[in-house]
Amino acid sequence: MTPDVLTIGRVGVDLYPEQSGVPLADVRTFAKSLGGTATNVAVAAARLGRSSAVLTKVGPDGFGDYVRRALAGFGVSPEHVGTAPGLATPVVFCALDPPEDPPLLFYRSPIAPDLTLTPDDVPWDVVADVPLLWVTGTGVSAEPARATQREVLLRRARRTHTVLDLDFRPVFWPDAGTARREIGWMLDHVTVAVGNREEVEVAVGSADPAEAARRLLDRGVRLAVVKKGADGVLVATPDGSWTVPPQRVEVVCGLGAGDAFGGALAHGLLSGWAPARIARYAGAAGALVASRLACADAMPTAAEIEDLL
Repeated sequence: MTPDVLTIGRVGVDLYPEQSGVPLADVRTFAKSLGGTATNVAVAAARLGRSSAVLTKVGPDGFGDYVRRALAGFGVSPEHVGTAPGLATPVVFCALDPPEDPPLLFYRSPIAPDLTLTPDDVPWDVVADVPLLWVTGTGVSAEPARATQREVLLRRARRTHTVLDLDFRPVFWPDAGTARREIGWMLDHVTVAVGNREEVEVAVGSADPAEAARRLLDRGVRLAVVKKGADGVLVATPDGSWTVPPQRVEVVCGLGAGDAFGGALAHGLLSGWAPARIARYAGAAGALVASRLACADAMPTAAEIEDLL
């Protein structure tokens, strides 16, 4: 059965310190959690009642088994999680110092399994029919995933809803210019683009939210979403733009907040909500996760979001 949401991209096992506010070198114990941008968005959408699946790959190891079990436990289909022989399931360490923007240490060498996706791994019938397809900038940071994700977007033919999470992380790219070229190509094939100030600057050359949104719309995107952190969220369509103020919370860990925002954004798009309502709802989802430790495990329910609003 075709899910409501199919996400494509990064998966891994997050290891969170059980001692907060200390450098990574001084952490004694860690807690394991499912992670990865595309994976977390699928989990966040499932928490809000949407059927979801993730297209990715893991290694032939115990962490890969854990990923599949964890996905199923969260209500996300693991049907399209493949295995990359000879590679290890990625592991990510974080230090909660500072908690609002914890540094990450990625173990994805020599290449992450999710970047080895080929056309043979893609469920093309799902790509054609799924109501919401979610792709990421990281997904085009290396071959063969780059060519595969390009083919996905070409076949998708800019159908509503095709969402690009700009998801720029410098560690995955040789330089910002390469990222701008590859992510820029994707902008011409999606209907929605979402990112923070740094990410839109890489994608379209401006960190000013209003100008970046205008440039995104000029590329044919129908909804531009620029996250401004403590200044809220700017959403823009060809018919106008709106800035939604943030929800104030005590930050425990900033990781995963953007993914919760993404899952709520997907839910709002599928619900047919107005842009400002989507931004308010997604902003509340992100705030809730920022007030918690962990990513996938911390994704909020609809009732929790409504209570905060």
